[in-house]
Amino acid sequence: MATVIELSGLPDNNDIQLAERMKDGADRIQAELGKLIIGQESVVEHMLLSLFVGGNSLLIGVPGLAKTLLVHTLAQVLNLRFSRIQFTPDLMPSDITGTDIIQEDAETGRRQMVFAPGPIFANIVLADEINRTPPKTQAALLEAMQEHRVTIQGRTYTLAEPFHVFATQNPIELEGTYPLPEAQLDRFMFQIIIEHLPETEEMNVVRSTTAVQDHQFEHVVTGEDLVAFQQLVRKVPVSEPVLRYAVNLVRASRPAEKHGTTLLPGGAPDFVKEWVSYGASVRAAQYLVLGGKARALMRGRTHVSFDDIRALAHPVLRHRILTNFHAESERVTTDRIIDRLLEAVPVPKSGMT
Repeated sequence: MATVIELSGLPDNNDIQLAERMKDGADRIQAELGKLIIGQESVVEHMLLSLFVGGNSLLIGVPGLAKTLLVHTLAQVLNLRFSRIQFTPDLMPSDITGTDIIQEDAETGRRQMVFAPGPIFANIVLADEINRTPPKTQAALLEAMQEHRVTIQGRTYTLAEPFHVFATQNPIELEGTYPLPEAQLDRFMFQIIIEHLPETEEMNVVRSTTAVQDHQFEHVVTGEDLVAFQQLVRKVPVSEPVLRYAVNLVRASRPAEKHGTTLLPGGAPDFVKEWVSYGASVRAAQYLVLGGKARALMRGRTHVSFDDIRALAHPVLRHRILTNFHAESERVTTDRIIDRLLEAVPVPKSGMT
């Protein structure tokens, strides 16, 4: 049974019905994923938020935590075209985007250049171990992730919607890897940390994966539905205090912020000036608000709360805050800095709670 959405906020009844479909669709997608994926509820929720906003996400976790399986299963549940790119040191940009090849016309015998699309031409692209390829090849994803198009030999090709990139990265193996440029990291909506499961859930994983498996998925949401949901998310209203809180949270992460903000008149907190080289960009505030809108709809609300912003602070900010030598020497992580930011930036007293 569909959840009844509060009638205030969205413009018309069609949007209300679409919001109910989105809430019901999210619940059913999670149920379908649960047939194969055990636990990792917050990871699944963040991936769905990324889909509903139209963003890309970076999954960080040690080998064996089902990162690849999770993305592939999500594509199966949604019945979307899936493509997996295994990033290696010898991978070239054309191996991702595609290239022109010479083909001979069987009737005329004439040869002509024909474009052969690369694996980027899919709805859900898994960039597996993205940090194993040099920056030149990593950069081949930039235009696709931001503009949903690729340019080859001066010609531009538009990618089919919906289009999402889910990249994976191993945090413990650094030899033979290339750090992702900040410009590319900033194009990921979320950095999602995948950790080991609790004992009971890990027992269930071993039990189910060592038995006969024959999972049949029901396709509960279509690609057209996802595009409609992404448009609906942008219609969700956000109050001025909530918007200001998201912006101030991001501005407080910048050590060079000297002019102060409405909520922090003195500028960036001292711990930010001590531990941070560069703070988050305006994209962080945009994704906090967009993610908050999608999170509200997934919970049957048509307004964004302060809790929505706070709940998404870690996955949105952790890859956008660049720590300095002092933080590294004191083993201060970006998650710890975000915890301090959530304590330091006060929630406005007026507005929605």
